[in-house]
Amino acid sequence: QVQLVESGGGLVQPGGSLRLSCAASGLTTRAYAMGWFRQAPGKEREFVAVINWSGGIRRYAEFVKGRFTISRTDARNTVYLQMNSLKPEDTAVYYCATTWGFGTARNDYNYWGHGTQVTVSS
Repeated sequence: QVQLVESGGGLVQPGGSLRLSCAASGLTTRAYAMGWFRQAPGKEREFVAVINWSGGIRRYAEFVKGRFTISRTDARNTVYLQMNSLKPEDTAVYYCATTWGFGTARNDYNYWGHGTQVTVSS
């Protein structure tokens, strides 16, 4: 059974940082990309970042470039999202997901975690 478990969310002031983690288990191969999406109240779930299976290629949404960094462990079963210079508009539930491709569309992804809440507020 495939499971993705996110952690690291919380409340942070504008300008602060958080590091999200996502641990994957139950996958029989490590040749998959891992991505992060987010969903704010009343909005569609949107792509944030993706990293390929080896960790050598990354792709970001324009609104997080220069602020967020995606990485994954050498074992390739855990992905991180380092979020710096957070803004109130970054407030959302953040989800990790896996894909056999390298896309940015929600339906490119096959397995999803349950999400972790990030709130940016003073």
